[in-house]
Amino acid sequence: MAIPPAPDALTSDDFPVLWPVGTRWADNDMFGHLNNAVYYQLFDTAINAWINTTTGLDPLTTPALGIVAESGCRYLSELAFPDSLVVGVAVTRLGNSSATYRLGVFRRGEGQPITALGHWVHVYVDRDTRKPVPIPDPIRALLSTAR
Repeated sequence: MAIPPAPDALTSDDFPVLWPVGTRWADNDMFGHLNNAVYYQLFDTAINAWINTTTGLDPLTTPALGIVAESGCRYLSELAFPDSLVVGVAVTRLGNSSATYRLGVFRRGEGQPITALGHWVHVYVDRDTRKPVPIPDPIRALLSTAR
């Protein structure tokens, strides 16, 4: 097994899924770069758009919900509107009812250096009881492709 690169040496080539995301003028803070909270919105958008558009499941009606149980971000360099970005998605752990993601934010283009490194944990719960349930089969199959 190959040793993974140091976090700041990751490039977009190290992620099996690259989801395009845009920036908005309102994403910039008073210092002229993307506000730190925007990165979490980018992560959430990339993960859920990838799952929802690829599996065809309707997040408003599916009986199991992916709830964020943990998240974090390490900022490595600044970004600002109007940068065109991609969020790299990799599944680092696939459990019975939870999935852990490694996420990278990159400027669009092949082999770009990482600008932010994130992690995200989804726990799947029953829509009504909010008790953990197994990851739905279509989602599990998709997540398996990003390991």
